[in-house]
Amino acid sequence: MSDTTGTVQAEMSSLRDQLATVRQGLTFSPGRRALLGFGGGILAVILATAYGQILLNRWNQPFYDSLQRRDLAAFLDQLVVFAMIAGGLLVLNIGQQWLNQRFRLKLREALTTDLIEEWLKPNRAFRLLNAGAIGVNPDQRMQQDAGHLSDLSTDLGVGLVQSFILLVSFVGVLWALSSGFVFNIGGHTIAIPGYMVWAAFLYAGIASWLSWLVGRPLIGLNSDRYAREADLRFSMVRVNENIDAITLSRGEASEKRRLAADLAALVASIMRIFRAQINLGWVTDTYGWITVVAPILVAAPVYFAGDITFGGLMMAVGAFNQVHSSLRWFVNNIGAIADWRATLMRVADFRMALKEADQLHGSEQHIELFETKDGTMVFEDLIVGATSGCSKLAEKSVTIKPGEHVVITGDPSAGKTLFFRAVAGLWPWGAGRIGMPAGANLAFIPRTPYFAPGTLREVLIDGMTGIDDASVTGVLAEIGLDHLASSLGRHARWDRELNEEEQRLVAFARLALQKPDWVIIDEAMDTFSGTIAKRVFAMLGKHLPKAGLLNIGRGQHNYNFFPRALEIIKCADLPALKPPRIRAGALEPPPAVRQRKRNGNGAKQHDADLEAEKVL
Repeated sequence: MSDTTGTVQAEMSSLRDQLATVRQGLTFSPGRRALLGFGGGILAVILATAYGQILLNRWNQPFYDSLQRRDLAAFLDQLVVFAMIAGGLLVLNIGQQWLNQRFRLKLREALTTDLIEEWLKPNRAFRLLNAGAIGVNPDQRMQQDAGHLSDLSTDLGVGLVQSFILLVSFVGVLWALSSGFVFNIGGHTIAIPGYMVWAAFLYAGIASWLSWLVGRPLIGLNSDRYAREADLRFSMVRVNENIDAITLSRGEASEKRRLAADLAALVASIMRIFRAQINLGWVTDTYGWITVVAPILVAAPVYFAGDITFGGLMMAVGAFNQVHSSLRWFVNNIGAIADWRATLMRVADFRMALKEADQLHGSEQHIELFETKDGTMVFEDLIVGATSGCSKLAEKSVTIKPGEHVVITGDPSAGKTLFFRAVAGLWPWGAGRIGMPAGANLAFIPRTPYFAPGTLREVLIDGMTGIDDASVTGVLAEIGLDHLASSLGRHARWDRELNEEEQRLVAFARLALQKPDWVIIDEAMDTFSGTIAKRVFAMLGKHLPKAGLLNIGRGQHNYNFFPRALEIIKCADLPALKPPRIRAGALEPPPAVRQRKRNGNGAKQHDADLEAEKVL
């Protein structure tokens, strides 16, 4: 096998790549039409609002001129006009809020559905788990990050479109107000057509450039913050799931220190964001105060020259503010843009990693899978690759006939679970061939069985039809779980409700009801006592008399039931598997940040980073 250690660089994806991969997921989404409909409605409302804003800006001149003339009748008339314009804009604003919320919700639904669809394609989630850092906390990518990306994309997208339309609308107004003005400086006349427009562009351009210069580090800092949030949540979930063992070993103090270290890393990350936001605040707040007088200063030369009235001045100030506000969209949203960029990176890189997981370890040799026509199970020159070394069957060629009972044993380090995964088609890395019977109904029993949420009846029947409660309770009695017969209709977390032995017994009881053609077991029988093992053998012999059974484990039970034995051995003559890893920059902190964390948190954080990056 190859000894390559090449790396799939998800962090090298560009903004264009990230937008393309997210757009690809939305293109085939069932909610695409709804998104287009709500998006079109938002655009129509924005256009209508822009027209209303132009009417409101024009209203400034007659209203303030009536004040200057002390014309009460004209003043009251303009109040009526204002009420009509404001009423229309109020209806449009409420309508836009409703459309924004619906668009945001549909976008989140589409993004999350697409990520779940890609994640749960056959074998993909398992391979992603073995892809390194990008496989850590996929739940956060699909739930929290997808939701946050939907909210930010909606708010920023709608704001950008609205600012652009208002900019186009009011540039013409501002240009017309300052098109014919001539500056008299030192006896010279200087004509700058539409000078107020150029002043607004220059003013906002400088503010945008400074804001981007100061706020750009927030992209990486926000990305690091999300990673530290995920680490803390993962640690808390791990403690909760292992609380029994932690309590028995008096490990609370040790776990408290680990959680404190993760919390300290998160707090340090947030503090770096706070410092960056303070620096950005100096720029944005300074420009905010200058903006209070800037429009009047820009329009003052025209007013003092007598070219416009006081109402015209207020109209010019309003138009300048609209143009400047549109151009300031980037300044006002630099923090949100940095947050959006970091969140987009995490979601897009995760989706790219899901696609790339199918091609992981492409330079390594793969086990060839094929179907047998005679119903047998075949292993030919089978070698299973692993990071700890390779394993193989002691026999080069093995054929297992239908109905045959075989036990496969090996040392604790022989890689029995990887062999089980290879037979199941989950672990393709190695060499040789595995032949599975064509069209056979296969059942795989891992060391820890999986039970979907539901009633005990649903767990046992597992989607099968035509099975009555009498059959279910009869099988439970045969395997020694008759005390569970009264709980068939009860909803519970059965992986928590039952102890490990009961969980395995329920998995075997499910086999008796399912009646598969082949059963492949991964060490699930090794913990049974002799009495319980005899019950399991008796039940399997009664309900699965013609099924082929492959028991991978220590093989300490009943060689009469498993008359044939095979052995897994280490093969030192071949190199260990060194698969590539996807390492997303959206998950891992910048090198400088990581180094500071390691220096501050000691060996614990270093070990945690290695644990997140290792390939299982």
